[in-house]
Amino acid sequence: MNDPDGEPSWEAGFVIGDESALAQVYRRWSPVVYTLALRSLGDRADAEDVTQKTFVSAWSSRESYDPGRARLSTWIITIAKRRIADTHEARRRIRALQEELQRVTRPDELVAAAPVDLGEALLVAQEIDRLEPDARSVMRLAFFDDLTHHEIARRLDMPLGTVKSHIRRSLERMRTRLEVTHDAHRS
Repeated sequence: MNDPDGEPSWEAGFVIGDESALAQVYRRWSPVVYTLALRSLGDRADAEDVTQKTFVSAWSSRESYDPGRARLSTWIITIAKRRIADTHEARRRIRALQEELQRVTRPDELVAAAPVDLGEALLVAQEIDRLEPDARSVMRLAFFDDLTHHEIARRLDMPLGTVKSHIRRSLERMRTRLEVTHDAHRS
């Protein structure tokens, strides 16, 4: 059944906040969003995160949707593309932080010519110690034991997605705290 504008009635219901319409929109478009994310990101857990974030964003900002400018499906795909780009950017930041943390914590392995900054290594170790217990265990295995995400998941009997989430969130927290500390020392 369509509304007077030719859109399925559940699309109009979505816009006005009908939760059953949200369920229909999700059933209809989540496979498309997931496939798009998986092709771009190459990781099932990240594709699932993007799919969830896309629909949370769409639902929370549904009042901004203008059917006169785009179809609901186009609007949702646009949100998905932004969430995919956000994930790529987060990965880039995490890689940069991992490289910096590795440089600081194991400079003799990565940059033989660079002098060891014991203060920076201690600072990183202190930041890892400030993490919650599960995140701390994951980060120690990742950085000090140099284990892969899969190896950490097996060793800690933890789902792979949880390991990746702990690393991603921990790196973000550590980066923020290290930037604040670094800025304070430069002042």
